[in-house]
Amino acid sequence: MDRQSLRDWVIRYNEHGIEGLSDRWGEGRPPKLDAAEQAELMRIILEGPDPETDGIAAFTLEDLARISEQRFGKPFHPASMSRVVRRLGFSRQKARPSHPMKDPAAQAAFKKSPRNAQGNCRYA
Repeated sequence: MDRQSLRDWVIRYNEHGIEGLSDRWGEGRPPKLDAAEQAELMRIILEGPDPETDGIAAFTLEDLARISEQRFGKPFHPASMSRVVRRLGFSRQKARPSHPMKDPAAQAAFKKSPRNAQGNCRYA
């Protein structure tokens, strides 16, 4: 033990008694976004982008960091924005991509028939 730690403990004991020797963890750094800004960011995420006006189909972390800087004046690195988004209760899940010119009839014709699903395929 070094002298400074011992001195700090003695001062804490003299001021607060035996309770002064227990660890006192701080509150930590306050969040960059306050509660109202977090609620606004949550609303933005839930609404999602408009493909026609925004030009994107889904928000990326870079997009959310840019929105935070524009709306709230608080810049974020994408990794930090990831922590904020997770803290808000969202997970990183992406919707399965869908081709804009898909043909449901062609999909139905391509799927295996019940006879072929049992292994009676002519190429087997």
